[in-house]
Amino acid sequence: MYVEYVNARIHGMAGRLFSRHEFDRLIAQTSVDGVITELEKTAYHDDILEARVLHKGIGCIEYALRNNLGKTCRKIHKLTEGERSARYITLILKRWDIQNVKTILRGKNIQASNEEIARCLVHAGTMDESTLIELLKQKDVRAVIDLMATWKIEYSVPLTRHIGEFSEQRNLWKLEYALDDYYYRSVAETLTKGNTDDRIVLDFIKTEIDAMNIKNILILIRDSVPPEDGQKILLNGGKVFDKRHLLEMLTIQNIPDLLKRLEKTEYAFLNKVDPEAINAGKISAIEKEIERFLVRKGMAMFRGDPFSFTVVIGFLWSKLNEISNIRVIARAREAGLPDEVMEAEIFYV
Repeated sequence: MYVEYVNARIHGMAGRLFSRHEFDRLIAQTSVDGVITELEKTAYHDDILEARVLHKGIGCIEYALRNNLGKTCRKIHKLTEGERSARYITLILKRWDIQNVKTILRGKNIQASNEEIARCLVHAGTMDESTLIELLKQKDVRAVIDLMATWKIEYSVPLTRHIGEFSEQRNLWKLEYALDDYYYRSVAETLTKGNTDDRIVLDFIKTEIDAMNIKNILILIRDSVPPEDGQKILLNGGKVFDKRHLLEMLTIQNIPDLLKRLEKTEYAFLNKVDPEAINAGKISAIEKEIERFLVRKGMAMFRGDPFSFTVVIGFLWSKLNEISNIRVIARAREAGLPDEVMEAEIFYV
C-alpha cells in the first residue's frame, strides 16, 4: 500500500528532527557564530556550508533555514506526487503562500526594506523563491498585486476585487481579509469527498478559522472597534463558533470577559495567560498561546493513524516548529537577549 511507503519515508525524515538535547546545545551557544558552528553538526550541515559562502551572521542562518525548508517541501511534493495526499499537502502549503503575500503587502505598505520583509517570509508554500523575490522588488502594494495578476497567480483574484477600496481608504485589513476568505472557502470546496483524511484536514482548517477569529476579536476589543465594523473581518466556517457566537463575542467590552466567555470551549487554556498582561491589554501573550495550540494540533497528526496521509501534514508542522525554534535562538543571540526571554519563546511538544 503506497500510503505505508510514504509514511515510512516521512518517519525516516522525522528521525532527523531536533531532539531536546540538540536544542539545548544550540541554546548553550553565546553568539550567532556559535549557533552556526553547532548547526554544522546537525542535519543542516550542507545548508550551512552553502550559506557560509554567501552570508555571514544571522543572514547565514536565515539562508540555511530557508534552503533546508525549501528542499524538504520539494522532497515531500515529489514523494506524494500523483497521490491523494498531494492535494492535502498543497492545501497546507498554500496557507504559507497567504502568509507570505500578507507579509509582502504589509512591508510595502509601511515602506520596509526588501531585506526586512524577506527575513519574515516562510519558504514553505507553493510559490517558489524566484516568484517571492520578484514580488519583493515591486515598489508598492498595487504593483505587487498587478504583477500577481499578470502572472495569473490565483491569490491576485481576491486582491484585485478589493484594491479599489484599499486605494481609497488605505485599509490593508480589507486585502488581508479577502485573502483569508478566499483561502478558507477554496479549502472547504476542495475537501468534499467525506473520507477520513478529508474530515481530519477539514477539522484542522475549521480550527484555524476559529483561532483567527479569536485573534481578530482580541484586536477589535482592544482597539474599541464597533461591532458593526468588526464583523466585516470575521470568517465563516469555524468549528466551534458560528456567526451568532462571533457577533455575541464582538459585543464584549474587555479582554478578561472575552476569555471568560471561552471557558467552556477548547480555548479555556487562554484563561491561564498572565493576568497582568491581559489586564494591560497586551494581546501578544494570548496570540502566542493560540499559535502554540495550532502547532500542537498540527503536529499531533504525525502521531495519528499510521495508514493516514495526514501523517505527512503532522511532519510538516513539526519541521516548521523546529525552524521557528532555531530562528528564535539565533535572533535572541544576535540581540543579546537573556536566556529566560529566549526560552520563553521556544516551543517544545
